[in-house]
Amino acid sequence: MNLKTTLGQFRFLAILEGISWPLLLITMYMKYQHDMLLPNKIVGMIHGVFFIFFCVWLMIYAKKVNWKITTVLLGFVASFVPFGTFIFDAKVLKKEKH
Repeated sequence: MNLKTTLGQFRFLAILEGISWPLLLITMYMKYQHDMLLPNKIVGMIHGVFFIFFCVWLMIYAKKVNWKITTVLLGFVASFVPFGTFIFDAKVLKKEKH
């Protein structure tokens, strides 16, 4: 994965966003079951930043390679599903030409 390319950066963000999703779910459990607010606040902010960057890079890359709207929507929906960005990376991004 070449982080100097838009595709490489996008794939890296997909992985980070995918990892942050289950961490957010874990900290939500900690917040509501054990009244531990700080972990959820920190992880929630990090997850939000990764989500925004993923969506921005989705639009940048989609415009660069002229993706169909269905592919863009699939990427956007994948960002809302735990591990969805991992699947999007494996099924779509990994097949893209560098």
